[in-house]
Amino acid sequence: MTTLLSILVILASILLTAVVFIQNPKGGGLSSDFGSATQIGGIQKTNDVIEKTTWGLAIGIAVISIVLTIQSTPKKVVQQTAPTTEQGAPATK
Repeated sequence: MTTLLSILVILASILLTAVVFIQNPKGGGLSSDFGSATQIGGIQKTNDVIEKTTWGLAIGIAVISIVLTIQSTPKKVVQQTAPTTEQGAPATK
């Protein structure tokens, strides 16, 4: 299970990097190239899809990372010791 979640985080990180490179903060980039084909009523759906994808991937990486952290924390082991005598030597039966 841990390996699968780790692979998902790696894949989501690669996709997030690609989606961020597609975006251009000044209005250019690939999102503006495809914006005119999907523009309906002045709303560009491509920018919305890219933005939602960015947020979804970022949230997914955060949630999976938290789950992996919770799973990988060692459980507290209670060590049972043999009973000892008053001087500290192990008791014999």
